[in-house]
Amino acid sequence: MALFSAVIFDFDYTLADSSRGVQECINNALVRLGLPPASPNEIKKTIGMSLPDTLVALTGKAHKDQGNEFYSLFIKRADEVMADMTKVFEDVPKVIELLSDKGVSLGIASTKFRYRIETILRRVGLLEHFDVIVGGEDVSRHKPDPESILLAIERLGANKSALYVGDSPTDAEAAKRAGIPFVAVLSGVTPREAFSDYPFYHIIETLAELVDLL
Repeated sequence: MALFSAVIFDFDYTLADSSRGVQECINNALVRLGLPPASPNEIKKTIGMSLPDTLVALTGKAHKDQGNEFYSLFIKRADEVMADMTKVFEDVPKVIELLSDKGVSLGIASTKFRYRIETILRRVGLLEHFDVIVGGEDVSRHKPDPESILLAIERLGANKSALYVGDSPTDAEAAKRAGIPFVAVLSGVTPREAFSDYPFYHIIETLAELVDLL
């Protein structure tokens, strides 16, 4: 019997690598705002943040008031290129199919828009395995606020017998605030030691380790 009735995943750098698309959309927006483009490494560190927070992280608080325009420019370009520039990690399909076969309810809680996640998962034949997807357009407060995770739990009917899997300290903090166990996966840009200040159920190198862990 599975230890948890449900597993809820972050999306970017947990299930898929969208860094090429994010870099394209961020720099397109920055240039259109008359700001210098950011380096790939700088951008990778912001993946998973809300778009207004991303702008501040890359350009400083002086440009905070341009958050709405940055948001609109990013979304417009993302609608054109993001799905095609996102690649699901190689081990993800097998893991998702195995967990689904074991009767574990599966969900996603992400700052990425739900419709974009659905497009990517549909393309690789995985959408049907997920019982709920909570995206950035479904909540008013983004991670580390736990709203998206709690909404996913509610829709799954998991009564908090759920596990959250993510790749960043933001994910760890959100799981902590939601009151559920957290598994950190090192498939993104966050090093193992960055999770030392957060409670975690386990740290895994790749998602392939999750099935045996559970």
